[in-house]
Amino acid sequence: MPRSRYKTLVDSYAADIRSGRLLPGTRLPTHRQLAASEGLALVTASRVYAELEAMGLVSGETGRGTFVRETSLLPGQGIDQKDIAVGMIDLNFNYPSLPGQADLLRTALRQLALSGDLEALLRYQPHAGRQHERASVARHLQARGLSVDAEQVLIVNGAQQGLAVTLMAKLNPGDVIAADALTYSGFKVLAEALHLEVVAIPVLENGPDLAALDRLCRNRPVRAVYSMPTLHNPLGWVMPLAQREQLVAIARQHDLTIIEDAAYAFLVDNPPPPLADLAPERTVYVSGLSKNIATGLRVGFIAAPLKIVPALERIIRATTWNTPGVMTAMACGWLDDGTVTLLEAQKRDDARARQALAAEILQGLPMVGHPSSYFLWLPLPEDARSDQVVIELMKAQISVTNAEPFTVSAHVPHAIRLALGSVDMLVLRQALLKVRRVIAAYL
Repeated sequence: MPRSRYKTLVDSYAADIRSGRLLPGTRLPTHRQLAASEGLALVTASRVYAELEAMGLVSGETGRGTFVRETSLLPGQGIDQKDIAVGMIDLNFNYPSLPGQADLLRTALRQLALSGDLEALLRYQPHAGRQHERASVARHLQARGLSVDAEQVLIVNGAQQGLAVTLMAKLNPGDVIAADALTYSGFKVLAEALHLEVVAIPVLENGPDLAALDRLCRNRPVRAVYSMPTLHNPLGWVMPLAQREQLVAIARQHDLTIIEDAAYAFLVDNPPPPLADLAPERTVYVSGLSKNIATGLRVGFIAAPLKIVPALERIIRATTWNTPGVMTAMACGWLDDGTVTLLEAQKRDDARARQALAAEILQGLPMVGHPSSYFLWLPLPEDARSDQVVIELMKAQISVTNAEPFTVSAHVPHAIRLALGSVDMLVLRQALLKVRRVIAAYL
């Protein structure tokens, strides 16, 4: 039996189990029945079930048969992860931190305690943020190439809430939004929760297939496009200016709202202009301070055309009312005094060092990424299945993510994503050596 046929059968069963088409407890055909119905050798049918069992999707019971297991995403394999187990090395989520950041927090809290404005922070804040804080964010964005006024800025509880507010304000259940075939997993979760239809834009080596997007818009009622032009997650690309201009032209031609996710854009030196600067009339720019300062600092921001600011404000009021005053005051103080700029420069250096380490240890393996990114995409060899690789790494006390949480299209590639920013360099080296050993076994 050709290898592709064998892998297709395993993939088909795995997809049916994960989607719920095969419910937990379902008894599968016997090995002989599977071999007869699919025209396989008995040993090949047994191998199909053995792989499904190794993936944790089925269980064989002596004398009774093979049954679909009760399944959920393995810890560390997707968005709904549980806490990482004690002793597990987390290469799943990025929460980069630098030495001395706790001291910055102590100093900021002391300064805040001595300020004359402390009592005001105990009250409700304006839904979009206080005017002087919106101005602080606007100056921050202006320094990064975005021509925006304070009135266009809304302060939110992290970039994830910024995405949620934007989708709720601009789209209705059933609306169609285009996104890269591999895209940020948190966006997928939001779109599903809001009952949006996400259609996939095929991905090329250095960006989305914009000709395919144009064709898509001619055939479907696409209302918006979600894009990460500067340091795409998980593929790490930075779209060149010509490609950004082409995307803007398509958006104007088909009247699309552009949702620009810039959560990791700070890691790129001298990137092309943001989409929001090229198409300010239709782009909503979303970012935050979780990656460039700390994940516990849940302060994000939206920059939007003035005409939709009231709609965004209404959603903030209906969901969280406003950001916490203390957090926002502290974050804007760091924007104003240069702390954020300093931390961003240090984290760019840190990310480059981690990418260099990964390139050294994983040399010879297929890798997709950016030299100053905190994540790395590893397409797996033809014989390797991502589920098996994830399980083997879990047994080696390493938590990684496979491609499933990032995949919009029907085809889920066999690949893993490594988050490089959450452990110290010595631990990262040890973990990458184990990753190499596991993958090299399939070469």
